[in-house]
Amino acid sequence: MTFTKPAFTAPTSHRTASSALAQVQAIYAEQIGFLRQAMQRFVAGETPAAPYRACYPFVRLHTRTVARADSKLAYGFVEGPGHYETTLTRPDLFAGYYAEQFRLLIENHGVELEVGTSNQPIPIHFSFADNDHIEGQLSAERRMLMRDVFDLPDLHAMDDGIANGTWEPKPGEAQPLSLFTAPRMDYSLQRLRHYTGTLPEWFQNFVLFTNYQFYIDEFIRLGRAEMAKPDSEYIAFIEPGNVVTRRQGLAPEAVDALGNPPPRLPQMPAYHLVRADQSGTTMVNIGVGPANAKTITDHIAVLRPHAWMMLGHCAGLRNSQQLGDYVLAHAYVREDHVLDEELPLWVPIPALAEIQVALQQAVADVTQVPEDDLKRFMRTGTVASTDNRNWELLPDNTPQRRFSQSRAVALDMESATIAANGFRFRVPYGTLLCVSDKPLHGEIKLPGMANHFYRERVDQHLRIGMRAVNILREGGVDRLHSRKLRSFAEVAFQ
Repeated sequence: MTFTKPAFTAPTSHRTASSALAQVQAIYAEQIGFLRQAMQRFVAGETPAAPYRACYPFVRLHTRTVARADSKLAYGFVEGPGHYETTLTRPDLFAGYYAEQFRLLIENHGVELEVGTSNQPIPIHFSFADNDHIEGQLSAERRMLMRDVFDLPDLHAMDDGIANGTWEPKPGEAQPLSLFTAPRMDYSLQRLRHYTGTLPEWFQNFVLFTNYQFYIDEFIRLGRAEMAKPDSEYIAFIEPGNVVTRRQGLAPEAVDALGNPPPRLPQMPAYHLVRADQSGTTMVNIGVGPANAKTITDHIAVLRPHAWMMLGHCAGLRNSQQLGDYVLAHAYVREDHVLDEELPLWVPIPALAEIQVALQQAVADVTQVPEDDLKRFMRTGTVASTDNRNWELLPDNTPQRRFSQSRAVALDMESATIAANGFRFRVPYGTLLCVSDKPLHGEIKLPGMANHFYRERVDQHLRIGMRAVNILREGGVDRLHSRKLRSFAEVAFQ
């Protein structure tokens, strides 16, 4: 089939990361600009003689040797001789990330990078600017005709085979440089807008997940308090609808005027305490259940955060535990089932020392209790995550038996999913839960008791999570990314 395309741009070689990034940005801008202009003409009523097509830029690396610079990082290099490449998207959003990956490849292998236009089409839906909704102006007949005029999302080009370790190259096909293709990243960027009610641009490199709105209420209070401090380390606080509050003394920016509080909260609302270097904290209320936990981490993973952690409530399974005690997960029983196809149950999900140390130190710092005394109210142990909220009602006590055999000390519905997807997508992860009931020991949640408990514990628990983020940030991300999360033949990008 013949397509109408932008003018051809020949591949170019680059010895510096900045040069390679500039060429990626130029190609992407040309391709996206072509699609947007074509879409505007289509909305105006034009029907072209041939369909339109624009394609993503790519970056490619060739190496003939196993030799490379010695690196303590878990990423930034390819495993051996060969031809490696990946498609790229949104070089505006990912400029810092791409520049760092390019720099590491050039330094570690002493080779040039090749940048050009790939053969992977950009779906028309992924070409719209953040606040463009021009497709809504089309009649049903014109929307149907779009299929003949533009490329639509192709699920075969955006599966998770690379991340899952199941991808196999065709003869002569390049090895991947990244866990995610450009269409896969674009797909997740669209989903993040939908599920969280905020733009991907606002997401920070440290992410906290919770399963209760109480934590979000406290995070909002904390975020607004930070904005009232002229000397705060944070520069903005973002709420669903892209509502921006700038730190006292900072002038508003043009993007601020585009925010509007939504008529209702999205499914998994996100809030962002923003630092200038993107190393602030994002908090997402994922609600209850492993399906939500998988959905949101599937999409946040394309942003390549430095860490994500679960702060939530759990059932305490030991009689010695008290309501309000903390549980630091060092292992997981995965009865959530949502990742069984992507990550078989025989795959262990290890605890990551850097996260464990930061969370334990944060508990000590916030509670002002010496580390030797933390065992009085914090237990390190196995957390079981189930997809059955009423597991305790099942006959014959079979879940209880399994949890006992696994040495589980706590049960929830999300933590194992978040940890497992962190393992799968090479994102450092951790879990600190708070015991809110003990169903095996007659202490079930009752409205009055629960409300009192939440008021007493939520503030402290959230401050512990924020303190852990500070410890991880201060320790440096080079130490944070663990080689335990990398496979035999790993992609080079973080």
